[in-house]
Amino acid sequence: MMYRKRERAALVIVALLGLPLLGLGNALAQEATPAAAVSGEINLMAYASEFRDNYTQAVVTPCADELGITVNYVDGNSSAEMLAQLRTQKDDPQIDVALMDVSIAAIGNTEQLFQPLDPAVVTNLENLYENAITAGNYGPAVTFDHLVLIYNTELVQPAPTSWNALWDEQFAGKVVLTAPPDIQGLALTIITNQMEGADYTQTIDPAIAKLAELAPRVLTFDPQPEQYTIVTNGDGALAVGWNARAQLYSDQSDGRLGVVLPEEGSIFQVNTINLVNGAPNAAAAQAFINCALGAEAQARFADTMFYAPVNSEAKVSEDVLARTASSPELVEKMIPVDWAVIGEVRDDWLDRWRREVITGS
Repeated sequence: MMYRKRERAALVIVALLGLPLLGLGNALAQEATPAAAVSGEINLMAYASEFRDNYTQAVVTPCADELGITVNYVDGNSSAEMLAQLRTQKDDPQIDVALMDVSIAAIGNTEQLFQPLDPAVVTNLENLYENAITAGNYGPAVTFDHLVLIYNTELVQPAPTSWNALWDEQFAGKVVLTAPPDIQGLALTIITNQMEGADYTQTIDPAIAKLAELAPRVLTFDPQPEQYTIVTNGDGALAVGWNARAQLYSDQSDGRLGVVLPEEGSIFQVNTINLVNGAPNAAAAQAFINCALGAEAQARFADTMFYAPVNSEAKVSEDVLARTASSPELVEKMIPVDWAVIGEVRDDWLDRWRREVITGS
């Protein structure tokens, strides 16, 4: 598997270190509630579309049945949009559990939109890999994924092996990117910066310059529909995307969509599962989070949609494991990221993309 239980690895979710623990007292003061005692319903906000369909099948429905609760799935188009919705509800929360990427969740923790979990209730915290744990018992990782290069197998031959294929003149006007604030754009910035020999914690000038060169070749920075469909249909030749969705679409496309982890490496994408501060049904919410982090739910979702499990006891087939971010060969290619730094510079990076990259397209 990816990492031994509780052993520190290259990718550590440090984005949440040093965050205010003002909600900790309230959370820990809550009496530990056995799963069998929970009742009622909760509202879960998470990604829409294929993620919703597969997560409902593999996790939501089985956990709801096991706990005897109702789970209402509220679609979120992106982590940033979900954060904005939670901000509007801060004084009167309507959501109990929110699933979003770690960089956005860190902002939510800082703004006290989320509260720590009770380890006496969310007992599966003990079974998570070290790089899934966050400080202060705030929402941990619930899935691991990584950035990949996707391509149309009929338009791109032979299969690309490097991120540099994005800059290949023969694909001008056929490149699809997703710009910041989406985390894909942030991840591509880090990868490009490293390719240019620079440390993203010091400067991203080399990445911005290189991406500005790419901009005139880009078909869209805001793919509608998503890039997987655009590339599969042949409107685009190359795109940046997430491995889990790419693997799913590749199977559905009968091979028209190719997926590759470039030789320069990639970045883990981490989705976290978070307890909303003031959740209407916090007891059932924590019981659901515990179930979603369990070995069985983690294995089911990996088998369904190729997200790497965060629970060290999840049993996933070798075939599935090889197509996730868990295989040893892929782990060695991952670029460590300090998400605390990304959280601090995210707005600045977005501004630079708008002014120096997208305007050059």
